Amino acid sequence: MNSSMSASTTALPRGLYVITDSKLLAGHLLPAVAAALEGGAAVVQYRHKSLQGGNRHWFEAEQLLELCRQYKVPLIINDDVELAVAIGADGVHLGRGDGSLAAARQRLGADAILGATCHDSLHYANEAANQGASYLAFGAFYPSATKPGAVQAPLSCISKAQRFHLPVVAIGGITADNAAPLITAGAHCVAVISDLWSAPDITVRAREFSRLF
Repeated sequence: MNSSMSASTTALPRGLYVITDSKLLAGHLLPAVAAALEGGAAVVQYRHKSLQGGNRHWFEAEQLLELCRQYKVPLIINDDVELAVAIGADGVHLGRGDGSLAAARQRLGADAILGATCHDSLHYANEAANQGASYLAFGAFYPSATKPGAVQAPLSCISKAQRFHLPVVAIGGITADNAAPLITAGAHCVAVISDLWSAPDITVRAREFSRLF
């Protein structure tokens, strides 16, 4: 992994955690992410669920990494450990079916950020913590346009997960209007897709989120 951001890779920055969307950002990925970074985004996750365009994904990820370096913000790759290693990204986020966290930690090294999807389960969170996760992601907390069938997580997940002494990321249907209770409950970051990328002014919307922290 790239060691040029050791201060960021050892701990997840607190604040707005933005996740890219291949449909919402088709054709304007970089300007949209740049606008979010201008608004104070603390973490960027590159998420591309298309089964096609492997080389394009690599090119996009490299461009995003260069952009994130300019703002001293970590870039996390969704689901793809090898892509993260190849470009020198700051970490990886793995869902429940995306492979072993322990194997990913071994492949990425001790300083990489390794995120784990826990849905609404403290049992999953405990497993993730024991396998080397850097942070625990819970949700959906609200109805989600990105994952309409997602299990809804109770707010208590956030406070109960503090026992693991890892940053907690809240995700799922989060908007600038409903994020505050999650932060008050102990969320280290709020992860946002639709409410940010569909905003008429991405920078302004990112600032609205950033001010909550």
